[in-house]
Amino acid sequence: MVKVSHDEKILVVGAGAFGLSTALALRQRGFTNITIIDRYYPPVRDGSSNDISRMIRSDYNDPFYARLAKEAIALWKSDIYSPHFHQSGFLLTSEVANDPHLEKTKDVLRSQSQTFREFSSTEEIRRTIPGLKDLQDPLNGYFNPSSGWADAAGANKAVADRLSDLGVSFITGPRGTMHSLIIDSKSQVTGVNVVSGDPLRASKVILATGAWTNRYLDLEYTIVGSAQPVGFIQLTPDEAQRLADNPVAINMTSAVFFFPPSPDNILKVAYHGHGFEVEDSSDGKQGRTVSAPQRDSDNAASSYLPDDADKYLRAGLRKFVPSVAERPWTRGRLCWYTETPTGDFIADYHQSVAGLFIATGGSGHGFKFLPVLGQYIADCFEGTASAEVQRKWQLPSPTRTKQKIVVNDGSRRGPPRRMLDGLQQAKL
Repeated sequence: MVKVSHDEKILVVGAGAFGLSTALALRQRGFTNITIIDRYYPPVRDGSSNDISRMIRSDYNDPFYARLAKEAIALWKSDIYSPHFHQSGFLLTSEVANDPHLEKTKDVLRSQSQTFREFSSTEEIRRTIPGLKDLQDPLNGYFNPSSGWADAAGANKAVADRLSDLGVSFITGPRGTMHSLIIDSKSQVTGVNVVSGDPLRASKVILATGAWTNRYLDLEYTIVGSAQPVGFIQLTPDEAQRLADNPVAINMTSAVFFFPPSPDNILKVAYHGHGFEVEDSSDGKQGRTVSAPQRDSDNAASSYLPDDADKYLRAGLRKFVPSVAERPWTRGRLCWYTETPTGDFIADYHQSVAGLFIATGGSGHGFKFLPVLGQYIADCFEGTASAEVQRKWQLPSPTRTKQKIVVNDGSRRGPPRRMLDGLQQAKL
């Protein structure tokens, strides 16, 4: 067990799902001196946890995450989380018969006694879900009624407000913007340098910086930042009403998924593929470049979508809701994932920097665990996590050879991740 006193000064860097949930779990366990820093107060406007909707599902082909998600869904229906959760159900489809990922996911659901309805044809789906009466192309799949979606921005704010009520401090703006770690001659972290003002000191630093992590610490051997396209379409009230009872739906073959309309009639369409990289040297670390969001600007301010991203989203939308597939985007966004090779999270102490704890690697599926994620991360922080959690979420040892990180959890489809060119990066 790691010895951590409840009155130790703990600095959490990053106010997304990983940072907020971990801080809440630690505060509930009696830790009294916790400070969270970030560029913005939650919901962090360009963080991957912030949006009008995030998928909440227990549909995994890995029994570990399926169990964890089932636990999370139960908590999404209670306390501060329930106003933000919508149990619309989840439709998982494929254009390929006996899709291996889909079939394995059904096996896991059966093993956990979860009920779902299977569909063998597009016609069967159209008859059952009226809002998808215009579905195109041969599809098979299933519907899970226990899943749905959450207002991510609202849920993050609710957790932040609860933390404030419990006496956890927030520092934002330049004073809350991390510049670098402070590591002493004994390889012990003692705090962080910030963009403005004196360093912030702490005996333990929890780095929950998502896709920004490689700017501060070279973990490129095990994580990479990738940008995934999201598009938003304004519907009329009548259009939104026709789609109001739709589930969250994904076509595994095209990697495109979409949500029921938001309360203000916005249809969100997103892509769960391999995404895009950038090449950024602004961290100034001896010429090392990273694929990461900008630190000193709002990465959600631009609505730019690369032409191929626009093409993927519209092609997928034509299959689901062709009547609005050519509608102009109200806005676009590149949402930053923090990818690991297996899609497993990281919640572990750094091997060579004492007191530095890494909590990252959401890999595009971390937010749904918000109500329980922090409890499991806090177990890792205190050294009480089960052997299974420690094994799955351990920080791998560094490798001598830099490898291209490709998520191999079976859920990603579409073309390989590609580098945005200079002109495209300038539009971000």
